[in-house]
Amino acid sequence: MKDTALSSKHISLGAKMVPFAGYNMPVQYEGVNGEHQTVREGVGIFDVSHMGEFFISGAGALNLIQKVTSNDASTLTIGRAQYSCMPNGNGGIVDDLIIYKIKEEEYLLVVNASNIEKDWNWISSFNIFDAEMRNLSEDYSLLAIQGPKAIEAMQSLTSIDLAEIKYYHFEVADFAGVENVIISATGYTGSGGFEIYCKNSNAAQIWDKVFDAGADFGIKPIGLAARDTLRLEMGFCLYGNDIDDTTSPLEAGLGWITKLSKDNFNDKAFLVKQKEEGTIRKLVAFEMINRGIPRHDYPILDANGNVIGRVTSGTMSPSMKISIGLGYVVKDFSALNNEIFIEIRSKGIKAKIVKLPFYKKA
Repeated sequence: MKDTALSSKHISLGAKMVPFAGYNMPVQYEGVNGEHQTVREGVGIFDVSHMGEFFISGAGALNLIQKVTSNDASTLTIGRAQYSCMPNGNGGIVDDLIIYKIKEEEYLLVVNASNIEKDWNWISSFNIFDAEMRNLSEDYSLLAIQGPKAIEAMQSLTSIDLAEIKYYHFEVADFAGVENVIISATGYTGSGGFEIYCKNSNAAQIWDKVFDAGADFGIKPIGLAARDTLRLEMGFCLYGNDIDDTTSPLEAGLGWITKLSKDNFNDKAFLVKQKEEGTIRKLVAFEMINRGIPRHDYPILDANGNVIGRVTSGTMSPSMKISIGLGYVVKDFSALNNEIFIEIRSKGIKAKIVKLPFYKKA
């Protein structure tokens, strides 16, 4: 089991540590609900250094990225980031990722921790463009400083104006006394904030200074369990649950990152055909009407008890105090406000299909 550069910090703070994607990671500190609300209302910091970082550069870098990803990376300018996915050639998804354009002919691809080796091998297999590829996942730490107070709490740590960084844009600048830090207005919580990419050797210094700067704003460390409830309230897909090698981006509601007008990317012909013919199933969001908490892989039923799909993610929403979930259903049952039933302990518990996001800011 690998440690991040900050594992000792988490242990000293009393975190409950669990194995996750090969790393020893903090799942919670004082409790999921409290940590969740800290991010929704104030500011919290996550260590997500288990994520993978690939740097792709050279004259062929863009061609390689365009081949393996569904979105159109040619639209990126320096300082912009883009959410995308990698179709697997068989109608599924290798992984979802974020692409950063660092400079001309240099990109950073941030991938899921559990898929680092798989993704590296997949991208490498298409590198007929002579792009230079560097897997620096073991060298970088990633801190997510999230919440509506993040800008105000962190402004003293950098010479740039954090309020000027637009969503899905970034700056390479000084932060917490460290030069050349990537400060990215991204995150998977829906409550604003930043993701900070730095070398492992600088992670502890940045962590400590973030806590010093955020002390007056009530900053707290946040574990992976709250990260999951936060992303689910927004309806953000989690690889391995809501998307995987058996789900297409069109089924998953990711048509907006699937640019079918782009030339010759993996699975283009399949996805064009699927778009024309329509998908058989669809990822939907639902709220429980009757009492019960949906969990991954629970069957989804129609009113007659027939299985029409399965739950991919589910929880009790800390913000709304109701049970929510995502799941794939046969498309005929996917209309908004349609009643469905989640099989919980052999009983069909009533739910209804709703529009995302579940959590709407006041």
